[in-house]
Amino acid sequence: MDKTLNEQDRLNQIIGRNIKFYRELYNINNKEKMTQARLAKIIGVSTPLIGSLESDNTTQGISTYNLYKISKALKVPIEKFYDIPIMETIVDELEKVE
Repeated sequence: MDKTLNEQDRLNQIIGRNIKFYRELYNINNKEKMTQARLAKIIGVSTPLIGSLESDNTTQGISTYNLYKISKALKVPIEKFYDIPIMETIVDELEKVE
């Protein structure tokens, strides 16, 4: 976990990583791929916004309404986007042991 981020930026980063994770998971389970461009078109935003959300280099925020639309497009309950990614949880636990 990046301890230098403030709480809001950290939450934005978690949501962005989860958007990317669930979009890629959607692609594994569906014949029609959900690209950043397709997701952007479905929810009515720009492709660069989706790219920015998914990037580890930014802490782009998202409105609740757009997150709701993403959850519907990817068929994922909205609360899943707030979960800390499992790999980060494992790394945090390993750091505690050291």
